[in-house]
Amino acid sequence: STSESDDNILLAAVNQINLGGPAAIQDTSQSFTIATVNLRAGEKAMVMSDFGAAYSYFNHGISFLQEGHWQEHYDLSLSLFELAAKCALAIGDLASSMLHSEQVMKEARSFEDGLNVIYFSTCALAYSSGLPDSIQNSIGVLTNLGIDLQESRSTEACVQETITLLTTRTDEEILNTRQMTDPTMIIAMKFLTKLESGMCQIKPRSVPFVTQQIIELSLSKGMSPMSPIGFVHLGALLSKRGDINSGYRYVKLALSL
Repeated sequence: STSESDDNILLAAVNQINLGGPAAIQDTSQSFTIATVNLRAGEKAMVMSDFGAAYSYFNHGISFLQEGHWQEHYDLSLSLFELAAKCALAIGDLASSMLHSEQVMKEARSFEDGLNVIYFSTCALAYSSGLPDSIQNSIGVLTNLGIDLQESRSTEACVQETITLLTTRTDEEILNTRQMTDPTMIIAMKFLTKLESGMCQIKPRSVPFVTQQIIELSLSKGMSPMSPIGFVHLGALLSKRGDINSGYRYVKLALSL
Protein backbone atom coordinates (compact mmCIF):
# COMPACT_ATOMS: atom_id res chain seq x y z
CA SER A 1 0.00 0.00 0.00
CA THR A 2 1.01 3.65 -0.36
CA SER A 3 1.24 4.05 3.41
CA GLU A 4 3.57 1.06 3.77
CA SER A 5 5.71 2.34 0.90
CA ASP A 6 5.99 5.76 2.55
CA ASP A 7 7.00 4.13 5.84
CA ASN A 8 9.69 2.09 4.11
CA ILE A 9 11.04 5.19 2.39
CA LEU A 10 11.07 7.08 5.69
CA LEU A 11 12.96 4.32 7.51
CA ALA A 12 15.46 3.88 4.65
CA ALA A 13 16.14 7.63 4.53
CA VAL A 14 16.59 7.91 8.29
CA ASN A 15 18.95 4.93 8.32
CA GLN A 16 21.17 6.61 5.73
CA ILE A 17 21.19 9.91 7.63
CA ASN A 18 22.04 8.18 10.88
CA LEU A 19 25.03 6.43 9.28
CA GLY A 20 26.56 9.88 8.80
CA GLY A 21 25.68 10.98 12.32
CA PRO A 22 25.62 14.52 13.72
CA ALA A 23 29.14 15.19 12.41
CA ALA A 24 27.84 15.01 8.83
CA ILE A 25 25.43 17.92 9.41
CA GLN A 26 26.93 21.17 8.16
CA ASP A 27 23.90 23.34 8.88
CA THR A 28 23.01 22.91 12.55
CA SER A 29 19.51 24.24 11.87
CA GLN A 30 18.82 20.89 10.19
CA SER A 31 19.45 19.02 13.43
CA PHE A 32 15.95 19.72 14.71
CA THR A 33 14.44 18.30 11.50
CA ILE A 34 16.58 15.16 11.62
CA ALA A 35 15.80 14.59 15.31
CA THR A 36 12.10 14.94 14.48
CA VAL A 37 12.37 12.44 11.62
CA ASN A 38 14.09 9.97 13.98
CA LEU A 39 11.20 10.44 16.41
CA ARG A 40 8.74 9.55 13.63
CA ALA A 41 10.81 6.54 12.58
CA GLY A 42 10.99 5.32 16.17
CA GLU A 43 7.24 5.63 16.57
CA LYS A 44 6.76 3.63 13.37
CA ALA A 45 9.09 0.92 14.68
CA MET A 46 7.14 0.79 17.96
CA VAL A 47 3.91 0.20 16.04
CA MET A 48 5.65 -2.80 14.48
CA SER A 49 6.78 -3.93 17.97
CA ASP A 50 10.43 -3.59 16.95
CA PHE A 51 11.52 -1.93 20.19
CA GLY A 52 15.22 -2.49 19.53
CA ALA A 53 15.05 -0.51 16.28
CA ALA A 54 12.80 2.08 17.90
CA TYR A 55 15.32 2.61 20.69
CA SER A 56 18.07 3.08 18.12
CA TYR A 57 16.05 5.76 16.29
CA PHE A 58 15.22 7.63 19.49
CA ASN A 59 18.86 7.45 20.58
CA HIS A 60 20.00 8.80 17.22
CA GLY A 61 17.40 11.54 17.47
CA ILE A 62 18.81 12.55 20.84
CA SER A 63 22.33 12.64 19.39
CA PHE A 64 21.21 15.25 16.82
CA LEU A 65 19.80 17.62 19.45
CA GLN A 66 21.81 20.80 19.90
CA GLU A 67 22.89 22.49 23.12
CA GLY A 68 19.94 24.17 24.84
CA HIS A 69 17.45 21.79 23.25
CA TRP A 70 15.42 21.43 26.46
CA GLN A 71 14.74 25.16 26.38
CA GLU A 72 14.28 25.58 22.61
CA HIS A 73 12.64 22.25 21.68
CA TYR A 74 11.11 21.02 24.90
CA ASP A 75 8.31 18.86 23.44
CA LEU A 76 10.65 17.10 21.00
CA SER A 77 13.25 16.51 23.71
CA LEU A 78 10.63 15.17 26.12
CA SER A 79 9.24 12.76 23.52
CA LEU A 80 12.65 11.44 22.45
CA PHE A 81 13.96 10.85 25.97
CA GLU A 82 10.67 9.46 27.27
CA LEU A 83 10.25 6.99 24.41
CA ALA A 84 13.92 6.02 24.55
CA ALA A 85 13.44 5.16 28.23
CA LYS A 86 10.32 3.15 27.41
CA CYS A 87 11.98 1.15 24.62
CA ALA A 88 15.16 0.56 26.64
CA LEU A 89 12.97 -0.92 29.37
CA ALA A 90 11.16 -3.08 26.80
CA ILE A 91 14.42 -4.59 25.51
CA GLY A 92 15.82 -5.13 29.00
CA ASP A 93 18.41 -2.34 28.96
CA LEU A 94 17.51 -1.16 32.45
CA ALA A 95 20.57 1.06 32.90
CA SER A 96 19.84 3.06 29.75
CA SER A 97 16.17 3.31 30.67
CA MET A 98 17.13 4.78 34.05
CA LEU A 99 19.57 7.24 32.50
CA HIS A 100 17.03 8.59 30.02
CA SER A 101 14.38 8.73 32.73
CA GLU A 102 16.68 10.69 35.05
CA GLN A 103 17.27 13.24 32.31
CA VAL A 104 13.54 13.81 31.89
CA MET A 105 12.98 14.04 35.65
CA LYS A 106 15.72 16.67 35.79
CA GLU A 107 14.32 18.78 32.95
CA ALA A 108 10.54 18.21 33.20
CA ARG A 109 8.57 21.42 33.54
CA SER A 110 5.86 19.82 35.65
CA PHE A 111 5.30 16.76 37.82
CA GLU A 112 2.85 15.44 35.23
CA ASP A 113 5.47 15.66 32.45
CA GLY A 114 7.71 13.34 34.43
CA LEU A 115 5.10 10.76 35.40
CA ASN A 116 5.74 8.37 32.52
CA VAL A 117 9.48 8.13 33.12
CA ILE A 118 8.94 7.83 36.88
CA TYR A 119 6.78 4.82 36.03
CA PHE A 120 9.52 3.39 33.79
CA SER A 121 12.06 3.87 36.58
CA THR A 122 9.72 2.18 39.04
CA CYS A 123 9.42 -0.80 36.69
CA ALA A 124 13.19 -0.93 36.20
CA LEU A 125 13.69 -1.04 39.98
CA ALA A 126 11.21 -3.89 40.29
CA TYR A 127 13.00 -5.83 37.55
CA SER A 128 16.47 -5.33 39.09
CA SER A 129 16.03 -6.59 42.66
CA GLY A 130 14.82 -3.21 43.87
CA LEU A 131 11.22 -4.20 44.59
CA PRO A 132 10.98 -2.49 48.02
CA ASP A 133 12.21 0.81 46.50
CA SER A 134 9.83 0.34 43.58
CA ILE A 135 6.91 -0.03 45.99
CA GLN A 136 7.93 3.07 47.96
CA ASN A 137 8.28 5.09 44.74
CA SER A 138 4.80 4.06 43.64
CA ILE A 139 3.28 4.99 47.00
CA GLY A 140 5.04 8.36 46.87
CA VAL A 141 3.72 9.15 43.39
CA LEU A 142 0.19 8.08 44.30
CA THR A 143 0.30 10.27 47.41
CA ASN A 144 1.31 13.25 45.25
CA LEU A 145 -1.69 12.48 43.02
CA GLY A 146 -4.01 12.52 46.04
CA ILE A 147 -4.49 8.75 46.20
CA ASP A 148 -4.26 7.42 49.77
CA LEU A 149 -4.32 3.66 50.36
CA GLN A 150 -5.63 4.24 53.91
CA GLU A 151 -3.85 1.18 55.30
CA SER A 152 -4.72 2.16 58.87
CA ARG A 153 -8.02 0.29 58.44
CA SER A 154 -8.37 -3.45 58.87
CA THR A 155 -8.17 -5.64 55.79
CA GLU A 156 -11.66 -6.92 56.52
CA ALA A 157 -13.10 -3.39 56.58
CA CYS A 158 -11.39 -2.60 53.26
CA VAL A 159 -12.75 -5.73 51.57
CA GLN A 160 -16.25 -5.08 52.89
CA GLU A 161 -16.19 -1.47 51.64
CA THR A 162 -15.17 -2.68 48.19
CA ILE A 163 -17.95 -5.29 48.08
CA THR A 164 -20.51 -2.73 49.27
CA LEU A 165 -19.42 -0.34 46.52
CA LEU A 166 -19.83 -3.01 43.84
CA THR A 167 -23.23 -4.24 45.07
CA THR A 168 -24.72 -0.87 44.10
CA ARG A 169 -24.06 -1.70 40.43
CA THR A 170 -25.20 -4.55 38.21
CA ASP A 171 -22.70 -6.40 36.05
CA GLU A 172 -24.11 -4.64 32.99
CA GLU A 173 -23.63 -1.24 34.58
CA ILE A 174 -20.03 -2.08 35.45
CA LEU A 175 -19.32 -3.30 31.92
CA ASN A 176 -20.87 -0.14 30.46
CA THR A 177 -18.85 2.22 32.64
CA ARG A 178 -17.33 4.99 30.52
CA GLN A 179 -13.68 4.84 29.50
CA MET A 180 -11.08 6.70 31.51
CA THR A 181 -9.78 9.76 29.62
CA ASP A 182 -7.81 11.73 32.21
CA PRO A 183 -4.10 11.09 31.38
CA THR A 184 -3.06 11.58 35.00
CA MET A 185 -5.56 9.02 36.24
CA ILE A 186 -4.52 6.59 33.50
CA ILE A 187 -0.90 6.69 34.64
CA ALA A 188 -2.08 6.49 38.28
CA MET A 189 -3.79 3.21 37.39
CA LYS A 190 -0.49 1.93 35.98
CA PHE A 191 1.25 2.77 39.25
CA LEU A 192 -1.51 1.04 41.22
CA THR A 193 -1.32 -2.19 39.21
CA LYS A 194 2.49 -2.23 39.38
CA LEU A 195 2.19 -1.64 43.13
CA GLU A 196 -0.33 -4.47 43.45
CA SER A 197 1.98 -6.86 41.63
CA GLY A 198 4.90 -5.97 43.90
CA MET A 199 2.88 -6.15 47.09
CA CYS A 200 1.67 -9.64 46.21
CA GLN A 201 5.28 -10.73 46.64
CA ILE A 202 6.43 -8.90 49.77
CA LYS A 203 3.40 -7.14 51.35
CA PRO A 204 0.37 -9.37 50.68
CA ARG A 205 -1.65 -7.77 53.51
CA SER A 206 -1.66 -4.48 51.58
CA VAL A 207 -3.04 -5.91 48.33
CA PRO A 208 -6.75 -5.39 49.21
CA PHE A 209 -6.12 -1.66 49.79
CA VAL A 210 -4.61 -1.28 46.32
CA THR A 211 -7.41 -3.38 44.80
CA GLN A 212 -9.99 -1.08 46.35
CA GLN A 213 -8.35 2.01 44.85
CA ILE A 214 -8.22 0.43 41.39
CA ILE A 215 -11.91 -0.45 41.53
CA GLU A 216 -12.97 2.90 43.02
CA LEU A 217 -11.08 4.86 40.35
CA SER A 218 -12.45 2.60 37.61
CA LEU A 219 -16.03 3.26 38.69
CA SER A 220 -15.63 6.99 39.38
CA LYS A 221 -13.14 8.06 36.69
CA GLY A 222 -13.76 5.40 34.03
CA MET A 223 -12.35 2.05 33.00
CA SER A 224 -8.73 1.82 31.86
CA PRO A 225 -6.79 -1.12 30.40
CA MET A 226 -5.53 -1.70 33.97
CA SER A 227 -9.01 -1.97 35.53
CA PRO A 228 -9.48 -5.74 34.98
CA ILE A 229 -6.43 -6.42 37.17
CA GLY A 230 -8.25 -5.00 40.19
CA PHE A 231 -11.30 -7.17 39.56
CA VAL A 232 -9.11 -10.26 39.17
CA HIS A 233 -7.40 -9.65 42.49
CA LEU A 234 -10.74 -9.06 44.19
CA GLY A 235 -12.11 -12.30 42.72
CA ALA A 236 -9.05 -14.22 43.88
CA LEU A 237 -9.29 -12.73 47.37
CA LEU A 238 -12.97 -13.61 47.75
CA SER A 239 -12.39 -17.14 46.46
CA LYS A 240 -9.62 -17.67 49.02
CA ARG A 241 -12.09 -16.61 51.70
CA GLY A 242 -14.53 -19.26 50.54
CA ASP A 243 -16.91 -17.05 48.54
CA ILE A 244 -16.44 -18.93 45.26
CA ASN A 245 -19.54 -17.49 43.55
CA SER A 246 -18.53 -13.87 44.12
CA GLY A 247 -14.95 -14.65 43.19
CA TYR A 248 -16.11 -16.19 39.92
CA ARG A 249 -18.35 -13.19 39.25
CA TYR A 250 -15.53 -10.65 39.47
CA VAL A 251 -13.01 -12.71 37.53
CA LYS A 252 -15.63 -13.18 34.80
CA LEU A 253 -16.21 -9.40 34.82
CA ALA A 254 -12.46 -8.89 34.44
CA LEU A 255 -12.40 -11.13 31.39
CA SER A 256 -15.33 -9.24 29.87
CA LEU A 257 -13.67 -5.90 30.54
